[in-house]
Formats: sequence, structure tokens, C-alpha cells
Amino acid sequence: MCGILGIISKKPVTSELYEGLINLQHRGQDAAGIVTFNGRFNIARGKGFVREAFDKESLANLHGTIGIAHTRYATTGSAFNLGNAQPFLVNSPYGIALIHNGNLTNYQQLRRELQENEHFHCNSDSDTEALLGILATELRKASGHPDFFTALSAAVKNVFKRVNGAYSVVGIIAGKGLFAFRDPHGIRPLVYGVRQNIDGQKEYIFSSENTMYTLLGFSLVGDVGPGEVMFVDMDGKLHSKKLASAEFTPDAFEYIYFARADALINQVSVYRARLRMGQNMAKNWKKLHPDITPDLVVPVPFTSNPIALAFAHEIGVRYSEAIYKNAFIGRTFIMPGSETRQNAVRRKLSPQITELAGKDVVIVDDSIVRGTTSHEVIRMVREAGAKKVYFLSMCPPLLYPDFYGIDIPTREELISARLSDEEVCKFIGADILMFQTVEDLSEAIMRRGEHHISRLSMPYFNGEYITGDVDEQFMETIRQVRSRERVEDQVRK
Repeated sequence: MCGILGIISKKPVTSELYEGLINLQHRGQDAAGIVTFNGRFNIARGKGFVREAFDKESLANLHGTIGIAHTRYATTGSAFNLGNAQPFLVNSPYGIALIHNGNLTNYQQLRRELQENEHFHCNSDSDTEALLGILATELRKASGHPDFFTALSAAVKNVFKRVNGAYSVVGIIAGKGLFAFRDPHGIRPLVYGVRQNIDGQKEYIFSSENTMYTLLGFSLVGDVGPGEVMFVDMDGKLHSKKLASAEFTPDAFEYIYFARADALINQVSVYRARLRMGQNMAKNWKKLHPDITPDLVVPVPFTSNPIALAFAHEIGVRYSEAIYKNAFIGRTFIMPGSETRQNAVRRKLSPQITELAGKDVVIVDDSIVRGTTSHEVIRMVREAGAKKVYFLSMCPPLLYPDFYGIDIPTREELISARLSDEEVCKFIGADILMFQTVEDLSEAIMRRGEHHISRLSMPYFNGEYITGDVDEQFMETIRQVRSRERVEDQVRK
């Protein structure tokens, strides 16, 4: 899960790319990078939050009316090695700068192919560099086409044939324009918008979410479709072509956790989907616990707020934001290391004793991953004087790792893969634990919107990996790689 952004305009884009990244900060906090083009590529990258990664001097050197930007959440390669941060650049053919959100499941194979067949050296541990190498190779082969978009389409079509996994991509081709494409299953999100100048000329934006469009004056047009390539040339003309067809299976966790509530992705409102999750959970609560009426419903902010609001409304109980969140602490789920996550919970969450003391409380959270965050939250609420604590997870038990852009590489880290629901309840210290069902989650996301979703990608719940290339040997290989990288990250810290 990363945040990606590209803009092609008639005026300098650096400040807009920077502001756009601020609005995608929730998608990654390991590093950030920006590339602009003004006859040459200009690049700036830095570790940490967007405001930490850049200074006035680095931004002042980013000249150009076309640019791409990225905020990193590490799933391949060390989180602390700036050499793994995006964007990546290659000088031939044309010159290409590229960013990507997702994970390539055949990354190691692609690396070997590039080394052995194309004499292309990957200098980082990032799968984005391998993806760039494959695109550059295929674009070189297709360069004989007189029409550039035809050549680009032929290259991307072959990328789809060679590259497995989840990938939404935005990039610049020197002197040609801005391009974007999305894997044939559309696992990770990619939307685009338009802004019309006074003279009638159009400017375009591509991004993981539309959260910054109003701020920057763009209007959301829609999604880059699964298996589709889009290209905006230097004259501002938009070209698009559907190149591959597959079952449309976008990732469910975008709606549960990753995306900001005000995003519209795959023609589904994230906010409305979360309200519906709360509605469905309330129906199950009334069925399973008809004789239990809590005093208040409290979300673990901020992802769970609309879910808890709908749940409270449906069961006729007061909604209370009795847990205050310090918004300047990073998201604990994407922090490296269990001790770091555990300490961050206490630093960022503060219970309101006047709301909680003497009450029977329903705590609503988006998920239970390792159990450490849930345990700390419940302990804080009890210390604030709550009599009973009932814990609701808006997603089903997480049972399997994900290889499409979420950093959960081993089953050993997932508490529900090791313990029964009753044991998880005891571990986190809840009086009642209730999970959302897979069926109710799918219904909540897909109930409304002209989304054309076939089904949701949710391998972490059901073990179904849509790309068909994930087996036990693959899982073990990834487990070893990520374990080694985490040890190296601890040393770097």
C-alpha cells in the first residue's frame, strides 16, 4: 500500500504534487519522492513523512509542468534504505520515470530475466525497479511503431503478460507525456481527474485516491480500468485503451482500512461502504446478543468512526468519541516492529474518563491483525473505568498473509491464524469479541455504486490468491526474505 500521484499541467506542478502527497500520507510513511520533467528529470527523495522528506531547497530544484510523486509503505526491500524509495528512473528508451503501488509476485523471476536476457541491473531491492525494467525493455521493442501511443500500448500489453501481482502505475516518458496503467485484475486503486483552464485546455491528474482533487481544482472523472492504459501527451490530449481482460477483483482492505473515508474508488464511496459495514454488524449483534444493550459505542479513530456511527444508530445506543487520537502519530498497523506499534498506541490514543467510567462500552475497530493494538486499547478503556468492554472487528479474522501490497508476510504474525476466536477474545481482554463475516463485508462494499466488481480480492481472509501463483514454497521464500529485511531494519534503527 503506497500513495501514487501524477499531474500534467500548463504550469509548474511541484507545489501541487507536494500538497497531493500530504493528502496521501495515510498510505505510507516510510519515505517520499517526487520527479518532475522540464527537458530533464529532476528528483528529490527523503525518508519519513512527506514534511520530513523534503525541504525548501530540494523542492525549489523540481522544475517542470509534468511530475509524479510517491509516499512509501514498504512491502519489498528495507523500509530504512532510501535506495528503495520511489520514483525510479531509467535513461533508455526515451527516459522513463515510474512509481507504482502494489506488489509483484514474480518479482525475483523478473529480476533474473532482466539480468540474464536484457543485461539490465536492478540496483535496489524494490520490485518497482524491476517493473520499470520490464516496461523499458518492452517499449524499446515496440519503438518501431510510428504512433507513440500504439507503441506504448504494445509495451504495456506485454507487461501485463509478463508481470504478475498487483500494480497500479503512473510514470513520465521524457518529451512524450504522462502515462498510467493498472493490472488486469485491478487489485490496487487508481483514479483520474481533469481540470479545465480558462483557455479551454485540459490538465490531468492520476492518483491512488481522489482525496486531493477538490483542493487542487480537479474534478474526478473515474477509475483507470483493470487492464487499461491511459496516456496524456504533451499537448494535453488523453488517449486510453483496454489491453487485457480478467476478473475485476479490487482489494477489500482499501475500504476497511487503507483509503481515506472521503475517497471514491472503483465507483464505491469508502465512507458509505463503512456505514454499511456498521449496519451489517448491528444486525448480527441484535441476533447474537439480543439481551445486551451497551451504554455507548466508541470507535478507535479515525477509520472506524463511520462504522461505529452506523452501528450505534442501528442498535439505538449513544455514539461517543471517547477515545481521542493524536493525529500526528503514524498509523500503527504500518509501523515496523510490534514494540514500536505497542508504544505508539499509548502515545496516540487517550481515553476520556468522563465518558467511559462506569459504562458498558462497545469498542469498534477496523481489524485485529496481531492483537497488540486491540489489547492496549481495551486495557486503556478499562483503566478509564469501563465496567464491560465488548470489541467489534469490522473485518473477518485475518488468517493468511497478503502478497499484493500489505506487509503481512507470515501467518505466525496473525493472531487469528494461531488462536480461536475465544482465545483471541481472552488475549485482547474483551468481554465479548465479534467479527464481521466475509459475506456481510462483501455485501457492504458492493451494495451500491456502478462498480462492475466481479468479487473482492481478500486472500488474507479466505486464502484465495487471484493471480494463481502463490503456493507454500512462495510463502516460505517471502517469509525468509522479509524476516531478513526486518533484522536489517532493526540494525539500521
